[in-house]
Amino acid sequence: MENILLFCTILTGLLFAPNKQEEPLSGVIERGLNVSRQQTLLLAKEMEAKENRLPKTYENGMLQTANYKSWISGFFPGVLWYLYEDTPTEELKKYAELYTLRVMPAKDMTSTHDLGFMLYCSFGNGYRLTGNKSYMDVMKVGAESLASRYNDKVGAIKSWNSNKKWQFPVIIDNMMNLEFLSFMALNTGNNRFKEIADKHAKTTLSNHFRSDNSCYHVVSYDTITGIPHAKQTHQGYADNSSWARGQAWALYGYTMMYRETNNKVYLEQARKVALFIKNHPNLPEDKVPYWDFDAPDIPKAYRDASAAAIMASAFLELSSLDKSEDRIEWLKLGEQQIRSLSSPLYLAEPNTNGGFILKHSVGNFNKKSEVDVPLTYADYYYVEALLRLKRMQNEK
Repeated sequence: MENILLFCTILTGLLFAPNKQEEPLSGVIERGLNVSRQQTLLLAKEMEAKENRLPKTYENGMLQTANYKSWISGFFPGVLWYLYEDTPTEELKKYAELYTLRVMPAKDMTSTHDLGFMLYCSFGNGYRLTGNKSYMDVMKVGAESLASRYNDKVGAIKSWNSNKKWQFPVIIDNMMNLEFLSFMALNTGNNRFKEIADKHAKTTLSNHFRSDNSCYHVVSYDTITGIPHAKQTHQGYADNSSWARGQAWALYGYTMMYRETNNKVYLEQARKVALFIKNHPNLPEDKVPYWDFDAPDIPKAYRDASAAAIMASAFLELSSLDKSEDRIEWLKLGEQQIRSLSSPLYLAEPNTNGGFILKHSVGNFNKKSEVDVPLTYADYYYVEALLRLKRMQNEK
């Protein structure tokens, strides 16, 4: 009873207290980056002696790790490179280099579509910031490995390997790996990489989206005709539901493809996805989405901070690329998501959360895997969004 009374007292105070002035965005950004540095260095030191391992999540009081083969392997070194970009200390650079090298064997993998996540976030950011030619050498091999999964009949890069359910599965997440190919085309002069990325984006645009501009998670193609034979989900609530992180990948992917190609078809698709997210009746007031927009237990459904972080980064970039009046709305949404993720509800207290930055993400709810936990890719896109917003603030 005492706890209930205390809660009611606090709630009453919050409801009827005079409005406090909102924290300046510059303060939100620097606070978020400071926590990110503290947490990331804590985790980097914790992992240093764990040879060839990379952080994945923190669950039930235990640090969960992965090796280079995991799709998430490039995110932690990517976080370190972003933080080094913001605060170029030797300590951050040392750890960024250390964990980047742990991902290097991934370059030879032809069994995964995730080489963009794995290599571009790590070696790509490292090359961008240091010009280290050995990083480019790794990426050249990796880009060929990724391109080997492209099928000209389908016009897309194969995501997962064939199984009894799907002949040629392509997931919306795969849009994110096109930035790697675009980058490599620009830096090597190999236009084949650019052509593959462009064709994949067009094929996905034609087949992944519904009339309301939400997207399916998985579309599988018939390998003889190149026509879709299945449109389903793997991580969403249902085949026809809108898995939150899937919508985030779509928003980010088409925003990025417009930046890379200047093709207004991609800008228009990004805008359509943005409007779907913005206007969805189940988008919470704090703009951190439930793990699926159609989860049956809303408003009690789990939130997905990783989806919010990806969306925030994409909304911020879209606001700088879209010249229509809607750019104001995209900026507002991105800022709202950053404010929410930087609040005590989602941003970890230093020296907690296993060294991860954000709390409350959902990996795969259907498999009861990584539910309501920190995730390394949530941290990556949160820090990316902070830096994008910081640059935008500095350019004003």
